[in-house]
Amino acid sequence: MFLPHRLDDTVDLMAGAAPLANDEKGATEAARTVIADCDAKLAAHRAALEAGADPALVTQWITETQARKARAEAGLRTTPQGPGSRMTRDEIARLVRSISDLAAVVRQAEAADKAEIYRQLGLALTYDSGKQKVLVEMYLDQHSSATRGLPVGVRGGT
Repeated sequence: MFLPHRLDDTVDLMAGAAPLANDEKGATEAARTVIADCDAKLAAHRAALEAGADPALVTQWITETQARKARAEAGLRTTPQGPGSRMTRDEIARLVRSISDLAAVVRQAEAADKAEIYRQLGLALTYDSGKQKVLVEMYLDQHSSATRGLPVGVRGGT
């Protein structure tokens, strides 16, 4: 499914899996409207300043507008991801491509570097040569000892 020649089709399917929740869509649109409004006001404030308006007053306007824009941008970044909400197609594509890039880096890494990557991810791999299997354990919370293991065959699809 994540084969390079199928990647765009897969991302399209993932992006179309669920519609944006109405609340999320409304909040996102409202934030984008505020940001666009702030950008227009900042341009007008700059024009007023260049036209000779009182710099102290225009600076106050600019500060207020920049604060309003920053709040809207923060709201846009932190829109709650509740049930029924989803990532945008571009967010999914960036995530999938970054994971693909990471997988390529890990495949090409030296053994010691791979071990460090696995350690930082909370992975422990134990090879059983008799069974030709690798036991993979992942420390889901690296501050506790809870692990989950999944035996994986060395030959064939894993």
